[in-house]
Amino acid sequence: MTARGTKLGVLALAMINVAAIVSARNLPVMAEYGWSMLVLFALSILVFLVPIAMAAAELGTAWPRDGGVYAWVKEAFGERTGFLAVWCDYSENVAWFPTVLSFIAASLAYAVNPALATNTVFLVVVMITIFWLTTLASLRGVGASARLGAIGTVAGSIIPAVLVVVLGAAYLLQGRPSAIPFSAGALVPDLQIDNLAFLAGIVLLFTGMEMAGFHARHVEDPGRVVPRAILLCVGITIVFSVVGSLFMAFVVPASELSLVSGTMELFRSALDSLGVGWLVAPLALLIAFGGVAHLTPWILGPAEGVAAVAREGSAPRRLGRTNARDVPVTLVMVQGVAGSVFALLFLLVPSVSTSYWMLSAVTAQIVVIMYGLMFAAVIRLRYTRPDVPRPYRIPGGLPGVWAAGGIGLLGCVFSFVLGFVPPSQLTTGSTTVYVALLAVAVVVLSCPPFVVAALDRRRARIRPTAPAPVA
Repeated sequence: MTARGTKLGVLALAMINVAAIVSARNLPVMAEYGWSMLVLFALSILVFLVPIAMAAAELGTAWPRDGGVYAWVKEAFGERTGFLAVWCDYSENVAWFPTVLSFIAASLAYAVNPALATNTVFLVVVMITIFWLTTLASLRGVGASARLGAIGTVAGSIIPAVLVVVLGAAYLLQGRPSAIPFSAGALVPDLQIDNLAFLAGIVLLFTGMEMAGFHARHVEDPGRVVPRAILLCVGITIVFSVVGSLFMAFVVPASELSLVSGTMELFRSALDSLGVGWLVAPLALLIAFGGVAHLTPWILGPAEGVAAVAREGSAPRRLGRTNARDVPVTLVMVQGVAGSVFALLFLLVPSVSTSYWMLSAVTAQIVVIMYGLMFAAVIRLRYTRPDVPRPYRIPGGLPGVWAAGGIGLLGCVFSFVLGFVPPSQLTTGSTTVYVALLAVAVVVLSCPPFVVAALDRRRARIRPTAPAPVA
């Protein structure tokens, strides 16, 4: 939040987006593809990143109010659909938290014994312990979460992101061979569907691009500042994602690349080659601490969004129950229990990387439901609210908004379906069990708004009508 009267400029607004998006944690996903990631990145940027940036810029400048996606979807389709959008933002975190926690736990392992990074019992114990400590800390209120979040942005995201590139470059400048020698053929991706499954996870590299739209009301000239801030953020995100993934692929062979500890493995390889391997342990502690600090605000933020909807009456009011510090206790505790259950997946599947990927796939599938509603909203509002001033408009009139929104919707559908495909790079066991687990997780995480709506309709049907007055 900004102070009363404070106005954000292009750089400040762009950095809000960068802080929400940029992280070294997701780079191993695309590093698996080697040089062909360049073509896949270009495709993903075209069908997802650019459309969501344009949609967020138009919606955020036309309806610059608190609530972000909830407010926009509600404006287009009503309160119930708005509730679904904000619920997806809340429930996807339940699957996302264990992926962040596993990264934290794997980083801590490198401060003690790197072999523990693949020990599922160690990972789960550390994950659940850290999760509940941060969950209980969040009950102290948003002030503590915001302070920890500021630290986490630097220590948990920016420092590791920069180090991935710097250490990767230093490694190569020593004359060491790249793990992915360049050739023209290496740029051509293998288009078999199971080889492309990781593309579904690229959604998570770009999630958060709508943040600038959330803060449009804190901008003096939204029509000029918001689009420029989004454009700057797009540039930074693309450069970091592409360069960071490439350097990781250069240093760590694909056969040794772990989706959970790949970043720390790059740090260890590069620092050992530079003769300063002793820096691995303190760096691991710094990154783990930064990860915890980055996690804390996300425990509280989406829960507050659902609580606000509950207070409006579009969700069960008991979900909006708060403690003395105005923290939505019910939602935070439900989130804690559900996140812990999802963390146990690391004990049930063939490998740590497989567990990480399955949770990432579920997260991406829930996220694209929210983004699909956002793309549909930007199209619908051009018809239902054409006279609302839009300081930034998607260029090209109705054909332009249909192109951006339509391509975005197709990208969401493609990502959603692709998320159910077991990736060839991982050992996933039975395909039937894999798909069933993901399907159950998606249904459980996305169905509560539909259940609430059905119960409301049932109560409306059985509610007794008042007797007619006696003449």
